[in-house]
Amino acid sequence: MIPNLNTSAAAVSAPGTPGLPLHRPRRLRRTPALRRLTAETQVSANNLIMPLFLREGISEPKEIPSMPGVFQHTRDTLRKAAAEAVAAGVGGLMLFGIPQHKDPTGSGALDPQGVLQTGLRDVIAEVGDSTVVIGDINLDEYTDHGHTGVLGADGDVDNDASIRLYADAAVVQADAGAHIVAPSGMMDGQVAHIRAALDAAGHQTVAILGYSAKYASHFYGPFRDAVESSLRGNRKTYQQFPGNIRESLREVDLDLAEGADMVMVKPALPYLDILRMVADHVDVPIAAYQVSGEYSMIEAAAARGWIDRDESVVEALTSIHRAGASMIISYWATEFAPRLAL
Repeated sequence: MIPNLNTSAAAVSAPGTPGLPLHRPRRLRRTPALRRLTAETQVSANNLIMPLFLREGISEPKEIPSMPGVFQHTRDTLRKAAAEAVAAGVGGLMLFGIPQHKDPTGSGALDPQGVLQTGLRDVIAEVGDSTVVIGDINLDEYTDHGHTGVLGADGDVDNDASIRLYADAAVVQADAGAHIVAPSGMMDGQVAHIRAALDAAGHQTVAILGYSAKYASHFYGPFRDAVESSLRGNRKTYQQFPGNIRESLREVDLDLAEGADMVMVKPALPYLDILRMVADHVDVPIAAYQVSGEYSMIEAAAARGWIDRDESVVEALTSIHRAGASMIISYWATEFAPRLAL
């Protein structure tokens, strides 16, 4: 007799053994091999993107105090870190530049010989097309006020003046070899301006990863240490308010209409609901950025013996992938890519 599966599984007994369960989901969890075979969600190295920082004016790599294990690189160590990431099997690299000199307009982001463009050329020379190389488009590392664009007379970021600079920055990054450019400034119309500039410069094949749903988060703190941000004030007039949900879909739709090839949710873990909603809404690849604060919290708790570091990292990565991210930007990418098995 076939049991009625509409009944609670716990209430269904095996024939001749009243009170003992017929349905035993634990059978499929018994060994690591069974867990791997039946996994519904499993992160692979191909899903991971490793962020890398190149800093001008240093002769050896410098560890970031609030992000233990993450470094500002020299040109030589950046190339080495890129090669190590590729050998580990990561799907991509995302580069950030830290200049020695800053100014009100972030001119270093537009300089063909600027730190990020130099880093892009070095990494492309090292790894070629063996991985995907992504350039971050933002002015915050390059401005003396730390905002993501130029400031207007009212002290707020001038949206339209800033996106013109983003477009120029995209072209010099593409000229340097970037496969993808990723505008993270959260300015209205930024993707359209960048797409038009890339196409006009002959870079029709360079893709755009839109930082579409980027929230004004306090989890970015250690990153600002990493890039030695000069930020005064906050970014609440252009990054999203954490309490908003529908606004994310609007931002995603606008970026796609303007020519984005992929979209991103940032941060990742505090916004898994947004990530799931976006994944259900679009038919393009979706990235999530496991930001510096997420990294530092796990590292700090693990250092105190409060959690198991390795298991927690894999669980966090899995939850982000399960929520819908096909790409995860993570500071653990190189380390964990070779060992993402259950």
